[in-house]
Amino acid sequence: MKRIMTIQDITCFGKCSVTIALPVISAIGVETAILPTALLSAHTLFPDNTKLDLGEEMPRIAGQWKRNGISFDAIYIGYLGTDREIETALRVIDQFADENTLVITDPVMGDHGRLYRGFDREYAGKCAELCGKSDLIVPNITEACLMTGMEYREKYDESYLRDLCVGLCRICAGTVVITGASIEEGKTGFYGMRAETGETFSYQTERLDASYHGTGDLFASTAAGAMVRGIHVQQALEIAADYTAETIRETMKGTENPWYGVHFETVIPYLIRRVEEALRER
Repeated sequence: MKRIMTIQDITCFGKCSVTIALPVISAIGVETAILPTALLSAHTLFPDNTKLDLGEEMPRIAGQWKRNGISFDAIYIGYLGTDREIETALRVIDQFADENTLVITDPVMGDHGRLYRGFDREYAGKCAELCGKSDLIVPNITEACLMTGMEYREKYDESYLRDLCVGLCRICAGTVVITGASIEEGKTGFYGMRAETGETFSYQTERLDASYHGTGDLFASTAAGAMVRGIHVQQALEIAADYTAETIRETMKGTENPWYGVHFETVIPYLIRRVEEALRER
């Protein structure tokens, strides 16, 4: 069985980070090991929460894995939160990654044109360094702007997305994918570029009139799991986009607060079916 190491926080209540990554990647058929960055009682959109920083424990865990000869087919990096944890993630890549190890980074640090609370420009620079060691990066438009220095725009065209990708390819020599990118009226999806060839690709799904916490984690986790199963990167990203859209449709049927998260659990059969179909097509 293929195995992924995911580096991100454990949020005990609320659908995000490891709470999404572990069940989704496992459902795809990939073993998931957790290198936790922090332990939170609930995600940060709740009125209050507790947080235990695990920055000191991370290298101890990684060291124990290394001493016991544990290896990974992929390293998937999500929310980190501090410069120290980025430095640890960089060392972990050096420890565990070889030419056959897929490194996927979701440089979580901002949205809607601004950094999340507690982050600064220096942190964005550190994220760019991490992306430089990755085979696939999946920033949103805000994060892409923060790492490239380009101006953030609410309204844009395809040439703007292409320029953002060109800037990201100066950072990451693999595949860069901008999430939440809209190039068709009433639709949203992703826009990407392969650094080696400059080839662009995109995919759009229906823009749904709802916004839910954790959908970026869901997209990245799905793509990571599908790629490790051997599905081509573009098809894996398309499955991730479609699955995320399906979870939003399912969640819109209820009355829960949108900041809580999506009902990804009830749509897992759809995800498994899509992955199995893709594997049969290879």
